[in-house]
Amino acid sequence: MIELAILAAVVVAAVVVGLLLRRGQGRVRPATLDPQTEQRARLLGAAGVTGSAPAVLHFSADWCGPCDAVRRVVAGVTADLAESPNAPRDIEIDIDADPALAKELNVLSLPTTFVFDAEGKERFRISGVPKAGDLRTALEPLTV
Repeated sequence: MIELAILAAVVVAAVVVGLLLRRGQGRVRPATLDPQTEQRARLLGAAGVTGSAPAVLHFSADWCGPCDAVRRVVAGVTADLAESPNAPRDIEIDIDADPALAKELNVLSLPTTFVFDAEGKERFRISGVPKAGDLRTALEPLTV
């Protein structure tokens, strides 16, 4: 009987820890990175974040399962906003092919998505799969 009580306590503790760790997944958070450096500007420009239009930059890899969901969400939201005056660009970077940009942007896990405004400034960072509504809400003011 005591073994069952211990097992139940361990299961409850594991569930609570799991929920706490996952609560930030997919949320759009304002950017808090260091100011733009010459190295960062060069790497972002090479990736396609030129500062001429808002951009959604998402890192992925062949081995990343959730990255497929990110592709669908970002493609859907950018397609919905394609007719706006300042349509956002959808830029996907393979982290294995371009680790320098991932290191510069401090990407620690996949999938990670960034939203840049029309001046090329980082506005938001999303870890995990973004919710389409949250991504749209973050992008809409940048496309006017």
